[in-house]
Amino acid sequence: MSGGGRVLVAGIGNIFLGDDAFGVEVVGRLRDAVLPARVDVSDYGIRGMHLAYDLLDGRHDVLVLVDALPLDEPPGTLAVLQVDLDDPGWTLRPSDVLEAPAADGHGMDPESVLRLLRSLGGSIGRVLVVGCQPAVLDERMGLSAPVAGAVDEAVRTVVGIAQEQAARLAEETGQQERSEQRAAEKGVTADA
Repeated sequence: MSGGGRVLVAGIGNIFLGDDAFGVEVVGRLRDAVLPARVDVSDYGIRGMHLAYDLLDGRHDVLVLVDALPLDEPPGTLAVLQVDLDDPGWTLRPSDVLEAPAADGHGMDPESVLRLLRSLGGSIGRVLVVGCQPAVLDERMGLSAPVAGAVDEAVRTVVGIAQEQAARLAEETGQQERSEQRAAEKGVTADA
């Protein structure tokens, strides 16, 4: 485990572009959900650059992004994707930064957030994306009917993922603490 043993659920999207607000809507509903103490939930909206900088503190080992994604499926279809952090399509090495286009602080997609994080020297242990196929990305407020109909299921999915990842991190933390305790006990016994 490399970070602080926490999970960050981050909703991203633009509330003025119809279904792009999917992630924002889902995390808004998570405020009423019962989540493990290791889970932080935040609405990043169009502040992808802010998200990348927040991840630099190393506090989180798992990032769960919630966003509208092109899935080539009917509108309202949900998918959970595990990001392969070794895939160069998701990340840039610091040496690649000069060749990459400048980041748009108000329009960053998940790939851009992860590329920026990596280019700044940061990392995250695991990234999962809970995505929904949008129907409408025009300038308008409010989700389309198919995407609005998927929000409750998305909330249940995110809660399940957050609970599973928090439990996994708690187990890893417990194993690490037990290992350190055994090592300390051996050191005390050996010196006695």
